[in-house]
Amino acid sequence: MSTLICGSLAFDTITDFPGRFAQQILPEQVHILNVSFLVPTLRREFGGCAGNIAYTLQQLGGTPLVMAALGSDGGGYLERLTGWGLDTSLVRVVDDSYTAQAIIITDTDNNQITAFHPGAMQSAHETVVPARDDIALAIVAPDGRDAMLQHAEQLAARRIPFVFDPGQGLPMFNGGELSRFVEQATWVAVNDYEAQMLCDRMGTTLADLSRSHLRGVVVTLGAQGCDVWQQGARTQVPGVAATAVVDPTGCGDAFRGALLYGLERGWPLPRCTALGNRVGALKIAQRGGQNHQLDAALLETA
Repeated sequence: MSTLICGSLAFDTITDFPGRFAQQILPEQVHILNVSFLVPTLRREFGGCAGNIAYTLQQLGGTPLVMAALGSDGGGYLERLTGWGLDTSLVRVVDDSYTAQAIIITDTDNNQITAFHPGAMQSAHETVVPARDDIALAIVAPDGRDAMLQHAEQLAARRIPFVFDPGQGLPMFNGGELSRFVEQATWVAVNDYEAQMLCDRMGTTLADLSRSHLRGVVVTLGAQGCDVWQQGARTQVPGVAATAVVDPTGCGDAFRGALLYGLERGWPLPRCTALGNRVGALKIAQRGGQNHQLDAALLETA
């Protein structure tokens, strides 16, 4: 059985700023903000939420099915997915657009500033969730606005349980739209900042949000691990110390790949997220969203 991953495929241009953003931005001058960050390093990585999540899920032994859009420059990415042995029949190639591009600057405190060009992602809604018997689970991750709205509706109509993972796409939606996503979803996964925004826009709390049909609300807390909310009760799942803190890009996606792996196998949600914390700690020690290596030993104690 497959897990459908609805989200973006993108190229990440990643740079490091050897300083702190906070020291370069004057709060009293933000109305005339004009800053430039000298970035001595630069590399291009395969990225996008769908690609990153699929990478971790496949590394763990899951069966990801990516539904996303690439541009005319995405041939190398399509070959990469095919090289993993993935079914790419739901990857749309948009000839008159570039593949989505993220330009990411990370400072010494691991704060990030990102510029994002959506490109072909804006056509992702043109691919419809298929009527396939082999799709047992799904995730709606950051993607084009129309794609996220329509794919959630289609998954609900097909009675496919899915994780709603709004990520950086959350600001695109108002309270009513977010409520509709939650009504259709089976689980919600957000970081602590997104959790606050989600609750503010919906006029609710995490405890109340979890007192519903949802099987759980997962709130990631970085190095502190995560909180799992179920029926109003919070379970704290401790973080895992990383051997090195090199690059936070894609850590949330790595966590979600592990989360989906556990959900595929029917694990309790705290167990799924404990694996997610371990995988996130491994990912942050590597550059890029798709370069960490996972082996069978990781799962022996999961």
